[in-house]
Amino acid sequence: MMRIMGRLTAAASAMALVSLLPGASAAQDAPMTPEEFEAHVTGRTLAYAEGGEVYGVEQYLPGRRVIWAFVGEQCQRGWWYSQGELICFVYDEEPNPQCWRFFRAPAGGLIAEFADGEPGLSLYEAQNTEGPLICPGPDVGV
Repeated sequence: MMRIMGRLTAAASAMALVSLLPGASAAQDAPMTPEEFEAHVTGRTLAYAEGGEVYGVEQYLPGRRVIWAFVGEQCQRGWWYSQGELICFVYDEEPNPQCWRFFRAPAGGLIAEFADGEPGLSLYEAQNTEGPLICPGPDVGV
C-alpha cells in the first residue's frame, strides 16, 4: 500500500473515524474471505489511514496485481494472494510477504490488521475511488 494521495474529504474522514469508535472492533467479526476482499477492491484505489493520518494508498488491478505507495514515497508494483484467513502482499522492492486480516468496518469500508511484525498496527479505509494511483518520479502517468 503505497504513495501519493489527494486530500481526504471531510465525509470520508468522518466515516473512517466512526469505524474506530468503541464497539466497532473488527476483531469480533470473522475476517473477509479472499473472494469478498477481491470483490471489494478490484478496480478500486483505496487510501488507508491510521490515527487520522493517511498511511498509504493502493490501487487494486485485475489478476490480484497492485500498486502501493506510502504517502510521500515512490510507487511499488506487486501482487496479493490468500493464505488461510490472511491476505498477503509481495512487492517488487519488498519480496517478503506482508500479511493482513481484512474486516468490514461497521460504518462501511475496510479495517486491515497487520498479521505479523508491528503488533497492533490497524489501518482503516479512508477513501475508495475508481481513479488510478498517481505515481511521481519514474512511474509518472501510471
